[in-house]
Amino acid sequence: MLYHLLAPLVGVDTFFNVFRYITFRAAYATVTALLLSFLVGPPIIRKMRELKAGQTIREEGPRSHQSKAGTPTMGGLIILISTVVPTLLWADLSNPFIHLLLLSTIWMGVLGFLDDYLKVVKRKSRGLIARQKLIGQALLGILLGALLYLRPIHGDFVTQTSVPFFKNVFLALGVLYVPFIIFFLTGITNAVNLTDGLDGLAIGLAGIAGFAFAGFSYVAGRADWSSYLQTLYLPGAGELTIYSMSLVGAALGFLWFNAHPAEIFMGDTGSLAVGGAFGTLAILLKAEFLLVIVGGVFVMEAGSVILQVASFKLRGKRIFRMSPIHHHFELLGWNEQKIVTRFYILGILFALLALSTLKIR
Repeated sequence: MLYHLLAPLVGVDTFFNVFRYITFRAAYATVTALLLSFLVGPPIIRKMRELKAGQTIREEGPRSHQSKAGTPTMGGLIILISTVVPTLLWADLSNPFIHLLLLSTIWMGVLGFLDDYLKVVKRKSRGLIARQKLIGQALLGILLGALLYLRPIHGDFVTQTSVPFFKNVFLALGVLYVPFIIFFLTGITNAVNLTDGLDGLAIGLAGIAGFAFAGFSYVAGRADWSSYLQTLYLPGAGELTIYSMSLVGAALGFLWFNAHPAEIFMGDTGSLAVGGAFGTLAILLKAEFLLVIVGGVFVMEAGSVILQVASFKLRGKRIFRMSPIHHHFELLGWNEQKIVTRFYILGILFALLALSTLKIR
């Protein structure tokens, strides 16, 4: 909105030329998101307390978590507002990349909100059943795939994806591209959801990943940088930097309230929205395999659950004391803050490894 209102005023004063720069708008989108989080966070926390929308803790979970019962949830509303509003303010709203990313974020956020609302407000213990959530995620994948076919913003690369560490190497998926999108989007969304089990864990990792994707977005949208680094140039993709940095600002703001001991949890409202956002970002940038590296901790968390279930079904034995893997470390005696901090370190290492692929190829 501000881009459309103020950038044309460059003819009045050259100062307004700064609104044409992605770096300027990304920086202020970050600050806007952070301040907006501080503004909307307290009233949302109060409202959740009034509604008695408190988290229910699983009895089979670590005993230390029982003290968290009743902590307000649905804090993903803070993340959604603080990501979407700055994007609307600072991004080019005529950009199709922004349209698709906002669609995915809001779609997944609404799906997660329905699940949280049924569980904590309507007191339906199961909320949306797993099948219903999977259908909602799959429908978004189908819609996203259809829109990318009908509005080919990737030119000749519609059904292809890049391969990290290799120059100008793309995997052609053809008719399998839409099923791939569905699988990928569902997988990363649920991986983020599984990671949301300790105070500050998922949202801190989301902030780290968001910063990395801001870098990928900026490079993809610059013809000169893409040419120099021999990466895929996607005209218009630079605007995704605005969204990515809005997400970083929202993550930092939410972490203010979600750091141990958490005043509010993000719930499925936040975890599904964040997961859907990262999945869509990767799809739009043709960087699906890069997300597997950037979100290495998310993949590790989801992988631990898959291995645990498979091992128990096939051998009758568990690999971990409890899954996802952060619970395993809790039962080994690590305190919550230590696990979160060490997983942050891993998240930063994964992000740096992913960013290194821009040059190592």
